Amino acid sequence: MTLPPGFVVELDRHTRVVDGGRALLGGFPTRLLKLAPRARRLLTGRTLAVRDAAGALLADRLLETGMAHPVARSLPLPADPRYTVVVPVRDRPRQLDRLLRSIGRGRPVIVVDDASRQPAAVAAAAARYGAQLVVLTSNAGPAGARNAGLRLVTTPYVVFADSDVVLDPDTVPTLLRHFADPRVAMAVPRITGLTAPATTWIERYENARSSLDLGAHPAPVRPGTPVSWASSACVVARTDALGDGFDADMRVGEDVDLCWRLVAAGRRVRYEPAVRAAHEHRVRLGDWLRRKAFYGTGAQPLAERHPESVAPVVLAPWSTALAAALLAGRRWSAPAAAAVLGVVTVRIARKLDGTGHPYRLAVRLTGNGALAALSQTGALLTRHWWPLTAVGCVFSGRVRRAAAVAALADIALEHRRDRATLDPLRYGLARRLDDLAYGAGVWSAALRARSGAALRPRFTRRDGPVPVSGKRPAADRRVPRH
Repeated sequence: MTLPPGFVVELDRHTRVVDGGRALLGGFPTRLLKLAPRARRLLTGRTLAVRDAAGALLADRLLETGMAHPVARSLPLPADPRYTVVVPVRDRPRQLDRLLRSIGRGRPVIVVDDASRQPAAVAAAAARYGAQLVVLTSNAGPAGARNAGLRLVTTPYVVFADSDVVLDPDTVPTLLRHFADPRVAMAVPRITGLTAPATTWIERYENARSSLDLGAHPAPVRPGTPVSWASSACVVARTDALGDGFDADMRVGEDVDLCWRLVAAGRRVRYEPAVRAAHEHRVRLGDWLRRKAFYGTGAQPLAERHPESVAPVVLAPWSTALAAALLAGRRWSAPAAAAVLGVVTVRIARKLDGTGHPYRLAVRLTGNGALAALSQTGALLTRHWWPLTAVGCVFSGRVRRAAAVAALADIALEHRRDRATLDPLRYGLARRLDDLAYGAGVWSAALRARSGAALRPRFTRRDGPVPVSGKRPAADRRVPRH
């Protein structure tokens, strides 16, 4: 399967063109991609339009490494763009009516009533828009309800839309363009808040920091990358790529599981923030906390199914040593951390030997890796392992200092990054409540399962050089990220 002529990709914002265009540095994990003279001529600025087999090969390589992303609006629609919308719903007739109105008439829509307590209201909403109604006599959960609808789909593409979202007119058509890449099995939009302006401080926090909002930049959806999962609140997928669909035994995390199974099968999942689906966030504190805890319970079943992809932190030996030195809080901590960073900088610079400024690039990469390691360590203290941190704070001043620094640094950095319309005090309170609720969900599920799989850190060794075989117009070497 190759990319078709006219397929356009653009370099990721973090991909750096180095050595006057002779190499690219970026991707996940970070790597140096040296370009042969023929490959350099394929790039026009930061874009590449596929015109021949060599261009298709390079574009595919850039997509696979995360160095570039499709320019969705420039891609053609599939030859057969027909799709069916599947809507799982339990009660919520008002939200269902709103969603169906945003979809409009004339589209095949299957509404799956997942054993509503007031089925007549759901049936009436479906009938108003000519949707096909499937009634389940027992509650199957979102995964089971979607699968019931999927079995009735006869179009090449299927759209899963939760009843509490609203679709913009160009959301599905734009996502369909990603299927010009024959390896793409699923594409998802950005999930944003529905109400503007927000009515409560919790809603204002969610609009800035929703668990479903994966950010403003396009990305591959893949474990171990900045966008490692995608929500099923709105999904467009190839019908034949889904097989039996979602894991009906999962009441939470079924969307993450499906993404990871598709990726493991060699397919691609794309996140496209240029289009959006508006989601009705929870605005009451109690409902919001229960939902965050519910999300946390999904870590345990995911850890059982995908043990290599679920961990509260993923650290390499050098970043483990860096974090341990700083957490020790001793006189030797700062010199030890500096020594670790110095050694790593030299090792990365040697991997970048042959570029114009290997040490300058190495310092930047080491700094980014250090920030990532410290961010993960802070999240471990304040989110995933907060019950252990709370116990440690009772007995250790060093733990109290580390927890306080981690919590305050996180609030300061994330409030600025999110450009929240909420003042720092309430943003910080919401941030800590978010972490406490999610962590409580992780621990409660782990205790019920009598398993620490979702709580164990994962330690990895650095990737060594990876030569590219065959007739690829480039060669690359991996550079450790964290």
